[in-house]
Parts: sequence; structure tokens; C-alpha cells
Amino acid sequence: MAVTFVVVPQWQGSVSPRAMRLADGAEAIRGDLPASSTVLVDVPVESGDALDTGILRFSSLLRVRERQLQALNHVEDWALTIGGDCGVSLGSIEHAIARTSGDVAVVWFDAHPDLNSAEDSPSGAFTGMVLRALCGEGVLVPDAAHTLDPAKLVLAGIRDIDPGEERFIAEKQLTQIPSMDLETPTAFVDAVRATGASTVYLHIDLDVLDPAVIAGLANPLPFGMTLEQLTAAITALRAEFTLAGATIAGFSPASPLDAEDDLPSILRVIGSLTR
Repeated sequence: MAVTFVVVPQWQGSVSPRAMRLADGAEAIRGDLPASSTVLVDVPVESGDALDTGILRFSSLLRVRERQLQALNHVEDWALTIGGDCGVSLGSIEHAIARTSGDVAVVWFDAHPDLNSAEDSPSGAFTGMVLRALCGEGVLVPDAAHTLDPAKLVLAGIRDIDPGEERFIAEKQLTQIPSMDLETPTAFVDAVRATGASTVYLHIDLDVLDPAVIAGLANPLPFGMTLEQLTAAITALRAEFTLAGATIAGFSPASPLDAEDDLPSILRVIGSLTR
């Protein structure tokens, strides 16, 4: 399959004091991608307004989603979206659901489930709401025909959950891969197989990895996956399911020099997705 790299240096979905570094991280990764297969989505310079939605910088997020969907509509095969904050997965997964007529499972590799609503979010940051929006709840949601069925969602590496997210996980009985099962890829394959989907979308927030692996994280949390565990899981999933798309998000290097230190690990993840 021929991959198109769609780079979306969006930072407006984050309220981290390091939010602007997310754009730098996306640009740093872009520097190592083949120019002929890479599309850059223009992200507004301005932060944007909430417009009474309870979502910070909503107006800019809406514009990015529209531009991203336009770019994805010209992708011939599948797209690897490079963020930016996790909000970039909104348009990409919406597009994948449309292309597969809903026959897609989503594995959400992330330290956070990103399942808050605007009402219960402790920060108002869309990066913590994007998965809830994909499930059809909130303001910035896909068309009804392109929402994600929670039964086709697998949470992997989650280790920081807000109270509102806990309630949603319990209500929808979402599938989680417990930390004890992260050692081998078997649990990932079994969980996706149980959804009945023949294709899979992999969202990878780099904070699913342990901070010892990647230093350039806006919200580092200990006890994450090793690089070997993540790439093995990706390889195993690709061996059994067609890849409908993927996201790599959350790269927030403190400086260009720090970016250079982390890029070999990130490129290994990209290699496991594309080779």
C-alpha cells in the first residue's frame, strides 16, 4: 500500500504550556519524510475562539478539520497523519470510517483516553475530548454516518483517566488492554479480532511510550510501553488486518537538538507502520 503522509502541525487542541512545541514536533518529523509523498495542512496562526462551545480555540480547530478533510479526500490509498496534538485524529478517523463504510476498529495507543466532554473536561482542551467526539458526543463531531462505534474501540496503554472518562468507559463497556498484557502483541490482535472489523486504524500518541524512550512529551507519564512493545504490536496488527490509517501525535521537543535525539525512535514507529 502506498502511504501519504499528512502533516498537521496543530497545537490549538492543547493547553499545555508546551503547546506551541507540538507544531515544532510535527515539522521536525516532516523533515525526515519523503517530500513527494507528504502533504502539509495549513494550520491557522491565531489561537481561535471558544464560540461558547466550552472547547478552547474551537474556531481554529474547526478550520483545521475542514482543511484536513480536504487534503485526505485527495489521498489515493491510506494516510499516516502526523500531528500536532491528538485532535488531528478527528478528521483522519472520520475519513477512515467513511472509506471503509464503518468496517474499521480503532486502537487508541495513548496515556490518556481523551474521552472527556466539554461539560466535564477539567481543562477545556480538545485534545482530551477528541475520542469522545469521534463517538458522536459533543460539538465538534463527525457526520452521524461517520461516527465511531464504541464497540470497535480498543484503549491501549491508558494510565491517566479523569472521572468523566471513567464514567464513559464504564457506561460503554469499552475494551482496555491492561498493563499486564502490554508485554506481547497477542492481546491487541485478540481485541481487534473481537470487534469483527477487517481493517484497523492506529492512533499513537507518543506519550503511550515510557518517558525513558521519548523525552519530547508535553505530558510524560511513567510506566509506559517500550519502543519494542509498541512496534511489535503494530507489526502484529498489520499482519492480520488491513491498515485503514494511522496517527502519530504528541511530539513536543524542547529544542531542535532535543528533536534530533528523539527522531530515531519516532522513525522506527513510522517504519513499523509503513514498511
